[in-house]
Amino acid sequence: MLAAFRGLTFSPLTSATFLRRTHLSSYFCTSSFNSFTNPCFTRSRLLYSPAVTSASHSLHFSKGKIKMELKEVVQTLEYLAPLSLAESWDNVGLLVEPSKSRPIKTILLTNDLTDAVMEEAEALSCDLIISYHPPLFRPIKRLVQRDWKQRLAIRAVEAGIAIFSPHTSWDTVKGGVNDWLIGGLGSGHVTVLSQALSDAYPSHRLEFNMRSDEELNAVLEELKACDSSATLQHSSNRSDNSGIHVSLTCSDSALPHCVHTLLGHTALSQSLTITKLEKHPLPGHGQGRLSVLDKPVTIATAVEKMKTHLGLSYLRLALGAEQTQETSVRTVAVCAGSGASVLNGVKADLYVTGEMSHHEVLDAVAKGTSVILSDHSNSERGFLSVFRERLAVRLPETVSVLVSRVDRDPLQVV
Repeated sequence: MLAAFRGLTFSPLTSATFLRRTHLSSYFCTSSFNSFTNPCFTRSRLLYSPAVTSASHSLHFSKGKIKMELKEVVQTLEYLAPLSLAESWDNVGLLVEPSKSRPIKTILLTNDLTDAVMEEAEALSCDLIISYHPPLFRPIKRLVQRDWKQRLAIRAVEAGIAIFSPHTSWDTVKGGVNDWLIGGLGSGHVTVLSQALSDAYPSHRLEFNMRSDEELNAVLEELKACDSSATLQHSSNRSDNSGIHVSLTCSDSALPHCVHTLLGHTALSQSLTITKLEKHPLPGHGQGRLSVLDKPVTIATAVEKMKTHLGLSYLRLALGAEQTQETSVRTVAVCAGSGASVLNGVKADLYVTGEMSHHEVLDAVAKGTSVILSDHSNSERGFLSVFRERLAVRLPETVSVLVSRVDRDPLQVV
């Protein structure tokens, strides 16, 4: 991961290797999960070496640690999928925080927070619910019992249960929901459909000339006093005429203050230039995936593979123009959830997503692209068991991480 993501604290890792067990195998042993998620775990120990992760992750725990605070779990969650990767319209992160702090002992993963899932969480004495979809999305002006989502938030507060939602940060991150979804069709060359860009600052570079170190120090002190919260970085080098060329970078919020201060110095203002710094792409991160399969499959085989991968008995299929179920599929584009906005215009033999409108399906079919629909949350839910393992190995042995047994898509084939 990149240290530039906001809200993360990094420090060098120790070289210590520690052991971590999996949790509560009996809770997950249910025939409703497919073989990919492999839910029936044994009470074994997993070897985890920090050396295989980024050398900047500081959130590791020794075997002897017996307490885990909410803020530590949240830091770990944000390390696995930085919230800066989420779409701007999304509502991610810690959504409900109880007033009384208590150690986190039981975490429940769910795709949607419903009344049934809340009852399950209360019965398990959960301390934290990680709900992939944010149960609180639009701004609210009151907390009342008439609205079912507000009612759930009230119940969580009364029970002392925190709620965290990752949503599109899980979709975007490399190795997240969309990479899991595309993996159901086999190996291939995978690329990102909608590239994520770094949210790193600074965003502007200001360059100017100074006559002496004393003048430079005085200007830097003025800049600091102007906005003590601003992040400023600078470098300088002497030019041939013994002057000092200064390059200073700052964030969007600090730019007006910096420019106002620098223009107050007539000598340097004449040499001042401002350059907008472009955000750079984050390889492997972004919305949607396109795979050129190593081994092409027929449409019929692709359907069966996705049934197995998603743990479903039925899928909806729309055949592309002049296609049959025996038509070969080489290129596949996927987007978990409601994927039309990401898949639109992508040239592929097959689209796989949770839902598309009637006319969006017609558009794809007319262009010769077949479409597989699973219903919205069915395209996402299987990733919970994958994420459970990633989270569990990063938490102390006192924390149990569970996947909800009652969470399911509201639509069923009857």
